[in-house]
Amino acid sequence: MHFEVKFGRVLLAAGTLSVALAIGGCASEPDPSDEAAVQAYNEANDPLEPMNRYFFEVNHFLDEVIVKPFAGYYHTALPQFAQDSVRNVVRNLHSPTILANDLFQGGFDRAGDTSSRFLINSTLGVAGLIDVADMFGIKYHDEDFGQTLGYYGSGEGPYLMLPILGPSNPRDLTGKIVDYALDPLTWVGYIYNVGWINTVRGGLEGLDTRARNMQAIEELQKGSVDFYATIRSLYRQHRNDAIRNGEDPDDMLSGITTDIPEDGANAPTVMLTPTTTQTDGVPQVSEAN
Repeated sequence: MHFEVKFGRVLLAAGTLSVALAIGGCASEPDPSDEAAVQAYNEANDPLEPMNRYFFEVNHFLDEVIVKPFAGYYHTALPQFAQDSVRNVVRNLHSPTILANDLFQGGFDRAGDTSSRFLINSTLGVAGLIDVADMFGIKYHDEDFGQTLGYYGSGEGPYLMLPILGPSNPRDLTGKIVDYALDPLTWVGYIYNVGWINTVRGGLEGLDTRARNMQAIEELQKGSVDFYATIRSLYRQHRNDAIRNGEDPDDMLSGITTDIPEDGANAPTVMLTPTTTQTDGVPQVSEAN
């Protein structure tokens, strides 16, 4: 009962947020006679842009004053092997959810890899602290229910910038709720009244991810004409690549930021304009710099 009540509150909060986004500020549709403007509007897939930009600025402020400083301390205080251990443990704890989505998609080879990684790293890897499976050539891959929905042809829906959670869309937001319900650690946390373990895991995961992308994000911001639009396009590209199982989870930003000088001087502007095509029923997104 305790779990049902709290999970119901999560669903209610998600539903309330969705309604608020739906009735909130919407971007004005362009003049139908302006073909270029109409095309840009459709490609951006961002009818709630005014509200999304507001939440983007709120999230950016919170990142600058809270998350970024703590990520900097984390990166400075912990040696690299300790940071790698944090990431390894977090990944290992996500294995049951990844396995479920591998099976949902019929990816039995990938499901075998996920199972092998979990068993090896949970034992030989000392509860996941060491990625022994990677040493054996069994590479990590991510999978979530948002990707599963995309795999079966579900459209992403309008782009959303969620408070705290960041970039998303209705498909991925639904996926997060399902993954939350699928995760055994969710049940353990609520049944045994130790829900704090989920909070700690989420905090460590966010902190580690922010620390690892510290320089890349700064360079991306320096080189972007419109940081909001760049993040929007980057997120959509990343998710479409993930659905096709073509995204390296460790290398989300490097392909865009590699050529930007560290000091930002004479940095090339990054203007990502998503264009969509269809390949085997899955939307493809390309970029123009």
